[in-house]
Amino acid sequence: MSLNESPTLPEGLVVVVKKDCPTCELIVPILVRLEKEAQLTVVTQDDAAFPAELEERHFDGDLSFSWHHNIETVPTLLVVKDGKEVSRTVGWARSHWESLTDIFQLGPDLPDHRPGCGSLSVDPSMSADLERRFNDSSISARRVEFAALEDTHEALFDRGWTDGLPVVPPSEERVTEMLKGTSRSPEDIVALIPPDLAPCSVEKVAINAVMAGCKPEYLPVVLAGVEAVCTQTFNMHGLLATTMPHAPVLIVNGPITEQIGMNSGNNALGQGNRANSTIGRAVQLVIRNVGGGRPGEVDRATFGSPGKVGFCFAEREKDSPWSPISTMYGFPEGTNTVLAFPGEAPRNLIDQLSRDPDSLARTYAANLISIQHPKLVLGFDAILAVAPDHSRIFRESGWSREQLAARINELTVRPGRDLVRGAGNIPEGIPEAMENLDIPKFRENGLHIVHCGGAAGLFSAIIGGWVNGEMGSDPVCVEITP
Repeated sequence: MSLNESPTLPEGLVVVVKKDCPTCELIVPILVRLEKEAQLTVVTQDDAAFPAELEERHFDGDLSFSWHHNIETVPTLLVVKDGKEVSRTVGWARSHWESLTDIFQLGPDLPDHRPGCGSLSVDPSMSADLERRFNDSSISARRVEFAALEDTHEALFDRGWTDGLPVVPPSEERVTEMLKGTSRSPEDIVALIPPDLAPCSVEKVAINAVMAGCKPEYLPVVLAGVEAVCTQTFNMHGLLATTMPHAPVLIVNGPITEQIGMNSGNNALGQGNRANSTIGRAVQLVIRNVGGGRPGEVDRATFGSPGKVGFCFAEREKDSPWSPISTMYGFPEGTNTVLAFPGEAPRNLIDQLSRDPDSLARTYAANLISIQHPKLVLGFDAILAVAPDHSRIFRESGWSREQLAARINELTVRPGRDLVRGAGNIPEGIPEAMENLDIPKFRENGLHIVHCGGAAGLFSAIIGGWVNGEMGSDPVCVEITP
């Protein structure tokens, strides 16, 4: 049986070296002496003939020994008793080697100390492949082999696994690296993905996160996004099947937004930031590739919107006049969360002249009334995204988010006679039975006020919601776990 196949370490002293290491070359005289005076096994990583001065060497050509025994630096000296490591030291330090070997006056002509070199088993160019080959939790997903002359990107298009844009091929190495972004087991089931209600593991989410272009540190946010949109409350199946253009809008809160480099400022709702762009896209690819939610099939949107590729941004918390939007759902400030909202494309709102909170609230109300239709009320939630030049007015006046929302709701109350079908010679509207009621545009807590955007521009933005309640979808906020 070869050394690399042995389940236990050889007894005595084990030294791991490589020829391409000055410190390993330096200690060759020490190894020669230890071979004579102790029970020594030398494992060499890069040259089966190194050190030539020794009678016996074991070549770790596939680096399995080094990988399984966590060799990060060479030389590494291990002391083994009864097949188990009891101590180790790395590099060359005379006092350490003498203490571990019980042999003294080692290398009297050598320097007292020299640092070692990086082990080949942790070399960035090789570590992913070693992880794939030797890790017990290797990828369990089905492998798909492409023909030698197939273009990988075109093959992914042809098999319907993209959203119309090129995706990153999910190689085993890339998926293994992606899974390092979470402490969750690859086999853990994250959710049943609509419309097919297919069980989706952490590994399958990781595969789609690779395809979307995510970094490993984004994976916990993607997992939380998938969990949020796959709840009965959010009703992703209904959102897919509707002929309206809506899609999940993901708003991320907490310290994680800065840790992974999300954008909450200039162009927060647009392109250019990798985390924003790929997290939302990864969630959509999971719905498509795992759940079967493809356009022209279950996805019946008349127009659709760019948000169906992916719509994700961070709230701008650092200079916000309000607590994070996640506190609206009971989470303490500072909690990492994802809020999933069923929204359409954003619409810009201009007010460059208001300098008091009430007049700006009136501008908001006048614009928000038109969501979906000015005569349709209570059935549609909305996000009001407020940029810093507008939020400053509320900060200086001491208006809370709740105060602003309440004032907008007051300003959108309209008599039912103006909203019923046929009023204003417009057939669309609410049932005639409601004509004697005074009705606000939004239900209680239906307006989500979020702080984001660039620090220049007297603008805000509106993201209209899909049908709310049991017949539609309600926003869902979940905590991000590592």
